[in-house]
Amino acid sequence: MPEERITELEIKTAFLEDTIESLNKVITEQDQRIFRLEDSMKLLYAELKEQQTRSNDDIQPFDPLNEVPPHY
Repeated sequence: MPEERITELEIKTAFLEDTIESLNKVITEQDQRIFRLEDSMKLLYAELKEQQTRSNDDIQPFDPLNEVPPHY
């Protein structure tokens, strides 16, 4: 009986280790994707600011902190 229990615990441990490894892989991929998205956003904001400084129109500069969604 104790041997069966040890075997069962070893099987559960193996599944848990596999699950942890899979979750770690997903988290690592998501972290890399977030960094790429942040870099893309920085580039977009820089490009937008550059376009606004080149523009001589009377258009207000884009400020994401002052932007209100249309449903407010």
